[in-house]
Amino acid sequence: MVGFSVILQGLRVIVSCIGLVGNIVLIHAILQIKFSHVKTFELFLLAMAAANVEEIIIVNIYEVIIYQTSFTPVITWVCRTLKFLTVFGETTSILFTVLISIFRQQKLRDAEKRVNPIYLDGLRSAWMASGICVMLATLLSLPIFVLNSQDPVGNVTRNSSGCSRNLFQCSENDCPALNRIYKYLFTIVCNLLPLIIVTVNSCFIITVLLSQRKTLTPEVSGSSQFGRKSKDPRLQHCTTSVLAAMGLFQVDWTLYLIFQLTVSPTDFPFWAEIELIISTSYTSLSPYVYGIGHNLFSLKHFMTK
Repeated sequence: MVGFSVILQGLRVIVSCIGLVGNIVLIHAILQIKFSHVKTFELFLLAMAAANVEEIIIVNIYEVIIYQTSFTPVITWVCRTLKFLTVFGETTSILFTVLISIFRQQKLRDAEKRVNPIYLDGLRSAWMASGICVMLATLLSLPIFVLNSQDPVGNVTRNSSGCSRNLFQCSENDCPALNRIYKYLFTIVCNLLPLIIVTVNSCFIITVLLSQRKTLTPEVSGSSQFGRKSKDPRLQHCTTSVLAAMGLFQVDWTLYLIFQLTVSPTDFPFWAEIELIISTSYTSLSPYVYGIGHNLFSLKHFMTK
């Protein structure tokens, strides 16, 4: 039992290291772009990568300081602050993923007929949307400071420090009303609703890509020149990378929801480790999908100033 816990912790550390490198490289690549040339999508990617780095760092600090100090009580405000920062980073990453999916969906909708740029194409609008995401993530994370502190009974692997990894600080059978309300509100607003939005946008993007492929097939056979004008291969490649990242998001947070709604931390002693691996896998792998898909990880890009 202890050996399996060590394996899970080791896997989490590996995933975290991979994610930290990927997000830092993505941030560095975007910062190399001149400010006047930064596009809305790159701004959203920069904000999401920054949130990912914050979450990964805080999660590992949380693990090292709290869970590796056996039988050492942790000050309540320190525990709540670390939880707040963890939830804030996770929620911000989710909200920017939703924003990226909405932006890509809007860019593809009626792209051939549209004359004026969409609302989020303007950097001012993009900054405003980013600010709303950060404010919403802050508001959704603040209740951590007022929840009734309660460690789930029966967590044999992680209760010595007095600071449970359980976000909602209660078990399924013994949960104060305030904690329960926050649990379901957070699950709906930060997990279920974003998952639905990303899924709907993914379906729309797939439909657009399939329709473009059908229209390109006869054009390539009859007139290759016209086929090239109708679709930019680089844009299609970027759209595919966004679709892949959204698919990764759907898999991760569907698994997270299944675990959150069907498994109790008191009945499954490894819930904390599994939860961390699931929640950090998207933040760790998504920068590689976005970066490679948009040529942000190429050596040519890093050498260009």
